[in-house]
Amino acid sequence: MSKQLKLKIVTPERLILEEMVDQVSLPTTEGEITILPEHIPLIAGLKGGDVVAVANGEHVPIAVVGGFVEIKNNEQGNTEVAVLADFAEHVSELSDEKIAQAKTRAEELKKQMENKEVVDFEHFEAELERSLTRVKIADKWRTRKYRK
Repeated sequence: MSKQLKLKIVTPERLILEEMVDQVSLPTTEGEITILPEHIPLIAGLKGGDVVAVANGEHVPIAVVGGFVEIKNNEQGNTEVAVLADFAEHVSELSDEKIAQAKTRAEELKKQMENKEVVDFEHFEAELERSLTRVKIADKWRTRKYRK
């Protein structure tokens, strides 16, 4: 049996995924990386995009925005990947209705940002990135096969 990674993706609200996978690709602030078993220990910041785990030949895509990833090897020599995301959602959770709402919300936020006296830029930037990431990742995976 080939080695696997223990992948855990969590947000402040909930546990998104916890399972053994063959590999995982992540969007870090330094660029996209792919983690395989026995990867060197690493801590990196995440940017908006999709975390794609591969388990038994099936892709498991998760839309993420912000946060960190920690890669470490435990005492048994197994690689553990912990994704601590500000926001994360499995692609199957991104319904057409949610995508339409995200597009509408992104447009509203862009308009509100023009009124500089009323804007909490940090809050709006985070919400805008979340909405745009939902749209981008849903469009990317709409025609691809993945595990729900």
